Amino acid sequence: MKLWDKGFSTDKKIDHFTVGNDRELDLLLAKYDVIASKAHAKMLGKIGLLTLKETESLVHELDNIAKTIENGTFTIEDSFEDMHSKIEFLLTLRLGDAGKKIHTARSRNDQVLVAMHLYLKNELTEIKDQTKELFHLLLNLADKHKNVMLPGYTHLQVAMPSSFGLWFSAYAESLVDDLYFVDAAYKVADQNPLGSAAGYGSSFPIDRSFTTEEMGFETMKYNVVAAQMGRGKVEKAAAFGMGSIAATLSKMAMDICLYMSQNFNFVSFPDELTTGSSIMPHKKNPDVFELVRGKCNRLQTVPNQLILITNNLPSGYHRDLQLVKEVIVPAIQDLKACLEIMTFSLKEIRVNENILDDPKYDYLFSVDTLNELVLTGTPFRDAYKKMGKEINEGTFTPKRDIRHTHEGSFGNLCLAEIRKKMDKIS
Repeated sequence: MKLWDKGFSTDKKIDHFTVGNDRELDLLLAKYDVIASKAHAKMLGKIGLLTLKETESLVHELDNIAKTIENGTFTIEDSFEDMHSKIEFLLTLRLGDAGKKIHTARSRNDQVLVAMHLYLKNELTEIKDQTKELFHLLLNLADKHKNVMLPGYTHLQVAMPSSFGLWFSAYAESLVDDLYFVDAAYKVADQNPLGSAAGYGSSFPIDRSFTTEEMGFETMKYNVVAAQMGRGKVEKAAAFGMGSIAATLSKMAMDICLYMSQNFNFVSFPDELTTGSSIMPHKKNPDVFELVRGKCNRLQTVPNQLILITNNLPSGYHRDLQLVKEVIVPAIQDLKACLEIMTFSLKEIRVNENILDDPKYDYLFSVDTLNELVLTGTPFRDAYKKMGKEINEGTFTPKRDIRHTHEGSFGNLCLAEIRKKMDKIS
């Protein structure tokens, strides 16, 4: 069944190519098509295009379809093009003419738009919740290990003293920035496009304010052409927010892969969270974090993929836009999986508390030793040259009893202030 069926068939190759994997993806989106269809049916009843009985019957049957979606028994067979055609078929099968009336004053185009907006609102909320869970775990780890020192690096060279408190809370505060982007994407998604029809509105006296309120949108996309142009744009907005989180996760996963190596030996995990080698019995591989790194690097390409699909399209609908769904939906599932596994794994992280006992880290303290000379009156440039001379001659003795007290340093992590920043994100 096709919503655009005019009584003749297209070639099977054309069907297969144009439908693609819509049916599989639509199983995730069908819930939201039902929500939008219920709002649309109620609106049609409100303006007199459906009787009260027809409206109630449609809403009742849509609720029944929603239950099958929730319990996993809803299917989209090959004879149907997508979720829209299957849902309309079921309504017509059960209600006759009332089912045929559900498509009045709407197009499959704005059905896709509103379902995607609703889907993204829900998924972005879940991503925010998962990100906040990871954030709070990182801050707790920062507080727990705040006094455990860690080498800081620049250019992968030993640089200055850091701490696990500083390391964990750095990634926590980075997640705050990431959620600013996610919040912006949510705001783009929180606009009702239903009523734009094929992109130019409808001659029926529809009530878009009613459906906006009924579906819980903050506002509507007022201009119907602008609503249509939002297809692809709302997905890009979500992808930028997701890509920001992915960048943070990828960087942290890379740190963990380094820190787990025998050359560093900064952190470790229980055996059940690592994998082995088929021939090297000593190996404890960081496969989980390598996969997070790889998946999150791939996630950062999603905005570019969406740009390349949509950037040279004129206004109005084009079938190219179908392709954005098969980019954004799997990306969302990947990011959620990465957030889940990072949180799961980091709960079991073990830190090495004696890293700086190794003399190769003595030079970490050169800057702080230099600063002590400056504090006693030695000009900075003279102190710098003195430190350089001692290091070159092998006579440098590090001053290890150092204190960093300014906001954001390892001696003053400002964890409460960082937490307050996250608390302001709804």
